[in-house]
Amino acid sequence: MQFRQQALSKLQSPEELDLPVRFARPQGRLVLLVTVLVMAAASFWAVTGSLSSTIDAPGILTHAQGSYVLQSPVEGQVTGVFAQEGATLAANAPLLKVRTPQGDRIVRAIAAGRLTSLSATIGSVIATGAGVASVERTGGPDDPLVVMLYVPGDSAAGVPVGAPVDLAVQTVPAERYGVLRGTVAAVGRTVQTPRQIAAFLGDNQLAEQFSRDGMPVAVLVRLDRTQATKSGYRWSSGQGPPYAVDSMTPATGTVHLADRRPLDWLLP
Repeated sequence: MQFRQQALSKLQSPEELDLPVRFARPQGRLVLLVTVLVMAAASFWAVTGSLSSTIDAPGILTHAQGSYVLQSPVEGQVTGVFAQEGATLAANAPLLKVRTPQGDRIVRAIAAGRLTSLSATIGSVIATGAGVASVERTGGPDDPLVVMLYVPGDSAAGVPVGAPVDLAVQTVPAERYGVLRGTVAAVGRTVQTPRQIAAFLGDNQLAEQFSRDGMPVAVLVRLDRTQATKSGYRWSSGQGPPYAVDSMTPATGTVHLADRRPLDWLLP
């Protein structure tokens, strides 16, 4: 009964056909216009604009031929040391004298290079096959340095050959002397195991450090050379440090990737 009364009262009320239609207010039209302009500008930027990106990776200054660990071919007590760390060794140069039951034996360098570490000292007893030294292979005093970066495996595919690289060297204050300039010369095809890294660098601790977050890909960086600096390499500050940089010095590289359109980030 109640619903019937409501229906009758509605039929008796006139239709509100003469009420004016309300259009959008000026403020609403302004908001709509601004929204359309912003969307148009964003679409234009997504197609014609560019975004730069970088990849940071740890690395080390070295020579392109790498290093090797010299293992003792004999067992005995070290009675003589013929070279110090940092010395340049010729191929087959004597390094240690070892007293064995068969007499004194000489442990020699296998290939020419720079002695980067020496673990055997006078009086120490070494076993056959024990690592006694690390030697960095060099082609001579003018052999240029390179930097080997160890890029995470999931990021290495985006590193192109020829990409510019900025290198912060551990022994050089970047805020004062700037960073080294270099270029990506080669990118490894597969990830490196700790054993492979150690075989190239001649250092197990560095191998563990570079593979701490997973097996990386080795990226070779050639340094830009110049006669205008003391180090012989180009720095962002111009002159760079007033001293030379040594091999086996840790560095952190920032690889500058090619610019991409914002639209490329959205497309699969």
